[in-house]
Amino acid sequence: MKIDTIINDKALKAKAKAEMLSQLMLDKKISIEEVLAFAQTAKDSPKATCIESLEFATKQNPSIANEKCLQFVTQSLTDKAPRVKWESARVFGNISHLFPTKLTSKQRLPPGTLRPSH
Repeated sequence: MKIDTIINDKALKAKAKAEMLSQLMLDKKISIEEVLAFAQTAKDSPKATCIESLEFATKQNPSIANEKCLQFVTQSLTDKAPRVKWESARVFGNISHLFPTKLTSKQRLPPGTLRPSH
């Protein structure tokens, strides 16, 4: 099943789409690279759904993540869309322990990036 078919299915809610995509990744029917490639060009809502699917999958099996995934979610932490930031932070929490040497000061976010503005 193609990612865009799932994402564009109006009969499914976002969470169901994310769960379906995550199960496909865990079953190795689609790759994490395919989800990342789709998310990179997607608008905010589909992008967040893809990242949520990464969160579900990495919660069950963190080792499916690779450096490209880490880089993508780290960059997504500064996105304008709150849901994209939220889901990216959750993926980051699931996988950061796998890449202790990749978390350098160059990848750190500027102070206050994730603080809510009031």
